Amino acid sequence: MTTRILPAVGDIDAARSVTTLLSQLPDAEPATPVGDSTQLIDTLARLAGEALDELPEVVLVHERIGPVPALELIREVSLRFPSVGVVLITADASPNLFANAMDSGARGLVTLPLSYEELANRVQAAAQWSAGVRRHLTSGNDVFTGPGGTVVTVTGAKGGVGATVTAIQLALAAQASGNTVALVDMDLQTGDIASFLDVQFRRSLVDLALITDISPRVLSDAVFSHSTGLALLLAPGEGERGEEVSDRSARQIVSALRTRYEVVVIDCGGQMNGANAAAVEMADVALLVTTPDVVAVRGAKRVVRMWERLQIRKAEETITLVNRFTRNTEIQPPLIQKITGTRVASAAVPANFKELQASIDSGRLHELDAKSTVKQALWGLAGELGIVKESATGKKSGGALVKRNSGAFKNDRGSIGRPRRRRDGSGRGPGDSEGTR
Repeated sequence: MTTRILPAVGDIDAARSVTTLLSQLPDAEPATPVGDSTQLIDTLARLAGEALDELPEVVLVHERIGPVPALELIREVSLRFPSVGVVLITADASPNLFANAMDSGARGLVTLPLSYEELANRVQAAAQWSAGVRRHLTSGNDVFTGPGGTVVTVTGAKGGVGATVTAIQLALAAQASGNTVALVDMDLQTGDIASFLDVQFRRSLVDLALITDISPRVLSDAVFSHSTGLALLLAPGEGERGEEVSDRSARQIVSALRTRYEVVVIDCGGQMNGANAAAVEMADVALLVTTPDVVAVRGAKRVVRMWERLQIRKAEETITLVNRFTRNTEIQPPLIQKITGTRVASAAVPANFKELQASIDSGRLHELDAKSTVKQALWGLAGELGIVKESATGKKSGGALVKRNSGAFKNDRGSIGRPRRRRDGSGRGPGDSEGTR
């Protein structure tokens, strides 16, 4: 989220110091400082006359501003422009001044000499408060509308079993059928969706982590619009920042996405934390990806048992996808179903990495050949999970939507997307597949 900041600093040296620090803040958009109280009020009045959204989120008021004293100026700004968060810059950090500043309407106080960390924290807090106020002051397009979308989480039994590829192809299949789709990378430390889709990004999940009131505008600022039509909400580039995304913030983010998009696909990676555990708990469909080998199947059983102990999700409410499947492997889907106690998807993804290698190495997984048996199996899985819209024939491309507590697929073989002809004779629809059985 971009934070617009207007400094009101009369002293030239102080203005230079403030501007230098503000330019270092992530996603900050500092304006040219105004030199006195009259200029500040006139600037805010002009912006407010254009539109509420034109006002800066944060105003910094230096203690030596004039001719109106700083506290009186803060009170006037708070009364006339209630959606602007005001922060006082002062050398006096006494409790008495702090109380007076809060009584005047300030949202924070920064002490001199300025430090980057303190300034960043105060600006961020004021900006979040401003965003929450604006959501309640505005009407029309600045509210979430529409029915709640379907949330699908994709979790790996361990690292390297293909959860990210699965999540991307499920999202592409849902989007190709006409849904609005958000693809979320909640593998917070090692997320690779950006690499698979050749994306350079600035904003991530972390930008939403500390916001208590996520408005449509705030959400759209954090989302990356991909050329495929997918809305991407990506993991932070610095893995250690993933710890900033708590289970509480994950719930808020998922709830906001659910009200904005028809389908939300979340890649939870192969490691569990509070954030992706909350996503799994909230999901309509929880998909667990494994490969047919002893280590991965043991990992799948371990994940399922952990979800049950933590009361995140029951085994029978989980769907397991077998990836890299071959008919001559000793571990077959029925055995995996028996070991894990989950429902194994009818669609099994064949072991054919050669089809994927060129697309993965080039970061163009969205351009995977439509003839790929891996793609066909995964798009068929999207039909089985019910996240594709009806095709031109008026029939659903997959089975009924799988909700929590909805039970099994009732052995509906049509749900795996058998090859069928459209009325125009053009062949398979986006949810149809072959080579999945």
